[in-house]
Amino acid sequence: MPKIASKAKRLRIYIGEDDHRKRRNLYNSLVEKAKELDMAGATVLRGVMGYGANSRIHTATLLDLSSDLPVLIEIIDSEEYIAKLLPFLDDALEEGMVMIDDAEVIKYGRQFSKEQ
Repeated sequence: MPKIASKAKRLRIYIGEDDHRKRRNLYNSLVEKAKELDMAGATVLRGVMGYGANSRIHTATLLDLSSDLPVLIEIIDSEEYIAKLLPFLDDALEEGMVMIDDAEVIKYGRQFSKEQ
């Protein structure tokens, strides 16, 4: 199988499950915007436990069924495409944290391009 290596950026957006934008879950809005911008892909991960700036622990235990669990949206794409999403984040995020770092990507399988 062909192997393709490239440099990219990884965008990680940390929010809460109850965060909304225009009456919709914020993570839905973020993924839909990434799709609209033709980004390579996005993944939403729901945490089972965590806390943020307010130091309130959010957990998914049976005794304390929190509906505001931690959510992580991860997008890996070129610096150019990550930059296209940043103005939307400035508008959409009321609180949360955004992290951008360098990523070395190794893709296995047949090559896909954004033009296909």
